[in-house]
Amino acid sequence: MTQVQESQVEATQVQARTTATSAPLMPQVRELIARGLRPNVEAVDHGQYPASFMRDLGALGGFRQAVPREYGGAGRGLAGTLEVMEAVAAECLSTGFCVWCQTVSAWYIQTSDNEALKREWLPDIIGGERLAGTGMSNPMKHFAGIEKLRLKATPTRGGYLLSGALPWVSNIDAGSAFAVVAQLEGGAGDYLMAMVSGDQPGLTLGDGGRFIALEGSSTYNAVFRDVFIPDEQVLAKPCQDYVGRIRPGFILAQSGFGLGLVAGCLERMERSNERAGHVNRYLDDGVEELGADHREARRRTFVLAEQIGCGQGRLEPEATHEAVACRILASELSLRASQAAMLHAGAAGYKAGAATERKLRESYFVAIVTPALKHLKKLQAGWS
Repeated sequence: MTQVQESQVEATQVQARTTATSAPLMPQVRELIARGLRPNVEAVDHGQYPASFMRDLGALGGFRQAVPREYGGAGRGLAGTLEVMEAVAAECLSTGFCVWCQTVSAWYIQTSDNEALKREWLPDIIGGERLAGTGMSNPMKHFAGIEKLRLKATPTRGGYLLSGALPWVSNIDAGSAFAVVAQLEGGAGDYLMAMVSGDQPGLTLGDGGRFIALEGSSTYNAVFRDVFIPDEQVLAKPCQDYVGRIRPGFILAQSGFGLGLVAGCLERMERSNERAGHVNRYLDDGVEELGADHREARRRTFVLAEQIGCGQGRLEPEATHEAVACRILASELSLRASQAAMLHAGAAGYKAGAATERKLRESYFVAIVTPALKHLKKLQAGWS
């Protein structure tokens, strides 16, 4: 059997396993998307957070897929989360990104050794009853040598005082939960990672600014003025090894909203071909070419997702390398697919508010959100 044939067999096996385990949930997720998200996509694009959809998706079990059963999850592993995220992002990337924020926040808690957070915070997050974001953009850049860490932690009785500011934290509100990393004062380079509640004294959430897409993601800046973080909210200290443990899942999970965007673009291209296929066939990136690359990227992503599972086991460094490679594929395919969808649509897609115009704007977010494409390429270059 050739390598290509082996790859095709592996892809078929992965697809069969995914379909078999997701059958009870995904039809309900797709029905909820059609009923609760599709009619409101334009409003989300203009800044309306999809609150009711997110709550309903949580109640349905959409945020429980990668959480172990002993913590109230579905125990399907990261593959289950990816599948939900793909379906949502195919319709609306902004909402797909919010799904990632919610589920990766749970990922931090479930992979930590903090039983108090698993008992007291995790149920509301995976049930969709409490918004949850990820304040990890700055730390991930810091650990890659791109920028300075923005938060400092001063030890005090029973915990730590946090000071500093984060420019953007998404999928949060005054009562939400999100993760942060701070450098310990006098800690000789040590860091701590903790969960923060949006209503803690000393924390101010402000306007996160305007974006060309992702306006409905409930994004704020967060200013910390001696915010007390009790020991019970600490995920890890020191946290460098812990961050290394969560990194593969953190990065790979983002492929879910990237692959979902590509699927949505392919659908738009097929629609355009119904009226203009006779001329669209001369374009370099057609449905067949992009579709084949999408299937291969999805195969690689789901193979690694099954290895990562619920994040309970130890992974070799190669898992992070492959997660980065898959995430690069998702970024590059998103850019190609959104441009191809626009060219397939022609003048109809160039109108303000057209679905293809929105997907073009959204695709740049896939390539810019931390870790951005240039960040990923920097990591990859360092390993070669």
